[in-house]
Amino acid sequence: MNPPRRFAIWANTAKATFWDTLPGIMSWADERGLEVFFTTRIVNSLDDPGRYRHKVIRTADDFSRMDFVLALGGDGTILSAARAIAHRQVPILGIHLGDLGFLAKVTLSDLYTRLNQVARGNYTLELRMTLRGNIVNGDQSKTYTALNDFVIDNGDTHRMLTCQLLADNRFVGKYKADGIIIATPTGSTAYSLAAGGPIVAPGVSSIVITPICPHTLTSRPLVLPDSSVVEIVFPEILDGAGIMVDGQIEEPLRNESRVMIQKADYEIAFITFEDTSYFQTLRTKMGWGRRGDLDS
Repeated sequence: MNPPRRFAIWANTAKATFWDTLPGIMSWADERGLEVFFTTRIVNSLDDPGRYRHKVIRTADDFSRMDFVLALGGDGTILSAARAIAHRQVPILGIHLGDLGFLAKVTLSDLYTRLNQVARGNYTLELRMTLRGNIVNGDQSKTYTALNDFVIDNGDTHRMLTCQLLADNRFVGKYKADGIIIATPTGSTAYSLAAGGPIVAPGVSSIVITPICPHTLTSRPLVLPDSSVVEIVFPEILDGAGIMVDGQIEEPLRNESRVMIQKADYEIAFITFEDTSYFQTLRTKMGWGRRGDLDS
């Protein structure tokens, strides 16, 4: 890969760890002559705006000028960065500042080792599939893109949700459950996994359908090809139901609502390294493959 010349910082500014880490990152960038761009959220949170030599990301299109985006925080921070970058094909390097940080490839302990590798162009890119969801409420329609998942449930009412699922205009089944998750392979290790869904490796481009606490033993998770167009309709009265996009954006649903979900027309690129692997991450961060205390 080509060595970078400029990068943007996207961060969870509510974390004190970020502010503790920022001076070192800026010194590292200065030593290598790299241009650093801050988001407006970071700029507006600075105690002393003149402390660091930086430029500002003022519009989403400014990301197109970046060689990569350094995202510091947890998975939510990386998901929001991916949504901002969208189709612009700018790779993300995730720095883990949270409790789990499954999407982040780098921890604070190896931060500068990995940054130095990136500065030398010694990294690879891993492309992650996204989903596009079209939510139709009467004569109104909104479209969102998710890196992890779309989650439909009955919200604070805690009532059972009834919905019908179709794939490519063919009836799949009627679900009675607390909700339903439509996930990417990336999202298969998030809420979908907690609800009993399968782990799907990122390279297996597919759509994962996982019911949440289904009211039947025969309602099981389903994996569809990425060419599928999934439609969800609601035959019974909705009370407080809504759809969440990557756990960060919520839209209400009504009786006449329809949700259409399919593979989006772009992928999100993540910076990764030759000495890391998806399964290593599963083992170290999620304890995958361990048998209780036998391996401790």
